[in-house]
Amino acid sequence: MRRFVAVSAAVLAGFGLLTTSGSATSESANPESALPVLAQHAVGGWTGTWAAAPAAAVPNTPDGYPNYSIRNVVHTSAGGGRARVHLSNAFGAAPLTFGHVTVAVQGTGPDAVPGTLRSLTFGGSPSVVVPAGAEALSDPVNLRVPADTNLLVTTYVPAKSGPVTFHPAAAQTSYFTRDGDFAASESGAPYTEQTSVWHYVSGVDVQGGAEASIVTLGDSITDGVGSATGANHRWPDYLADRLHGRFGVLNAGISANRLLLDVPGSGAGQNALSRFDRDVLSVGGVRTLIVLEGINDIQQTPHQTDPAAITSAYRQLVAQAHARGIRVLGGTLTPFKGWRVYDETLEATRQAVNDFLRTSGVFDGVIDFDAAVRDPADPLRMLPAYDSGDHLHPGDAGYERMAQAIRLDRL
Repeated sequence: MRRFVAVSAAVLAGFGLLTTSGSATSESANPESALPVLAQHAVGGWTGTWAAAPAAAVPNTPDGYPNYSIRNVVHTSAGGGRARVHLSNAFGAAPLTFGHVTVAVQGTGPDAVPGTLRSLTFGGSPSVVVPAGAEALSDPVNLRVPADTNLLVTTYVPAKSGPVTFHPAAAQTSYFTRDGDFAASESGAPYTEQTSVWHYVSGVDVQGGAEASIVTLGDSITDGVGSATGANHRWPDYLADRLHGRFGVLNAGISANRLLLDVPGSGAGQNALSRFDRDVLSVGGVRTLIVLEGINDIQQTPHQTDPAAITSAYRQLVAQAHARGIRVLGGTLTPFKGWRVYDETLEATRQAVNDFLRTSGVFDGVIDFDAAVRDPADPLRMLPAYDSGDHLHPGDAGYERMAQAIRLDRL
């Protein structure tokens, strides 16, 4: 089988997307916060169960993927009795027509569990045209969606549509065919090719299950770079496991993403402040936001060595979230000694940012991810058991440890 869209390893490595292969502290509350924290219940009982932030347009796709059916594999955090799907043309340059879209519970590989496949409509129509830069939300369908399971969201695009919006670092294998509309096929036999990215799909909501959503905003460490493909071992996944479906957990991490700057041509998405409304504030039923972002502002070129610029961005994120009644927890930046650009100046910036996170009182609580994964014998370095091998990204054990460091009663 051929791989679908592949961003070159050189480009990914150049922006910290690829890997080369403690003592725990609990989250501290911010007693000075004046924000009245109320559970944010979604209108109509709808709650996000899965999300992937649109990051960029697939390089060199001027015509899009006409006549392709793409079967995206996504993993739920919460369950429910009805479902609806979000589709994105955020980085498109022309109107995009979806001719047929389906959702199903995954069986094996691209096979759907018999009897679970549902064709989606949009305002009652089986197709929808999404303008450039816009998103479409499907009508609801009756489908028993289990928590902690994989769904298949399949899109068929009948005609040339321009650049394709995608999420590069999926840590998941999905499937596709170039040979027409097989969106309604329960059998995965037509899906003879594989892709390691998510195309078009940006979210799945469920009704009748979770109380509210937790959104995790971040970069590659939230996106799960360094975790095992197909295992759902990102730290937000481990957090969802601990919550047992009570809340949906939505991953708004984008590899190589920064708080302050865009990185053109990298697939790293818009800076966090620019994408905040789309990826956090516009998501229904959000109760709590967890922010773990800033290490790329420090370690990527151009290096941001003034902590005040990073902490000013934090203040803005918190202010905008509070304006929507969303509680915000700040995560300390994890160690990166041994990473290829590490030096004392960059480390001093990280330490200053972490000091702000721990002591400023800006956040409603602090999750000390740094303390959770650092090596007690060398606190500037990640504990080897938690390190994926590149000294920046945790591996599966590190991501699990990060999730364990979150006090559930603060969510």
